Amino acid sequence: MPVPVILTGRTVRLEPLAAHHAEAIAQAGAEDRTTYAFTPVPHGLEAAREYIARALADQASGRSLPFATVNQADGRVVGSTRFLELDYWQGPLVWPPVPGVPFGDPATAVPDAAEIGNTWLSPRAQGTGINTEAKLLMLRHAFEVWGVQRISLRADARNMRSRAAIERLGATAEGVRRAHSRGLDGVVRSTAFYSILDSEWPAVRDIIELRIAAATSPSAPDPAINQECLRHGGGAGHLITA
Repeated sequence: MPVPVILTGRTVRLEPLAAHHAEAIAQAGAEDRTTYAFTPVPHGLEAAREYIARALADQASGRSLPFATVNQADGRVVGSTRFLELDYWQGPLVWPPVPGVPFGDPATAVPDAAEIGNTWLSPRAQGTGINTEAKLLMLRHAFEVWGVQRISLRADARNMRSRAAIERLGATAEGVRRAHSRGLDGVVRSTAFYSILDSEWPAVRDIIELRIAAATSPSAPDPAINQECLRHGGGAGHLITA
């Protein structure tokens, strides 16, 4: 199963979520909770400890790889994200398939497909570009280090902010699964699903890198992003400008 790894960018560092992050996670989650209507975010120190303990239990069982999201500028923990729904397609064909079970040595196996999710940021980190660069780091690791064939993302269909953020990455919308699960507010929710395939990754990577460059260079014209999107094909370009 994938080993914990530190992913470092210009504005953000993703480090393996650990028990020592509890206080910082609690502080990040307590800043302003008005944006967490659809996202499970721990409230208080004890809740943060339980949140981390559950995440580490999932990691130990091979179901996820959780991170603490750290602002590079000041070293402050500003949220969390993770790889989850790790799936393995190597080895002899078994039917019905057993998801999440690697072939061979589990200590060295890497997934063929995964999901990025359970992402939240403190209000001070929202809209700063940290989320975009964090996604770039995770996608690059998944496609270029693990060699996955697919990355999935999902959001409560009502969460238009998260859906717009996913679409700006250049992910392909796969549709909405109606009455899919129980939402955080207790209402039966529908879920919007998205994906990025390995064949699409080079174009998606270029789009995200252009977005980051434009955000960090105020003089960079938006048309450059649009032209790059058009060069790689209309689908991703349409999503990135939505």
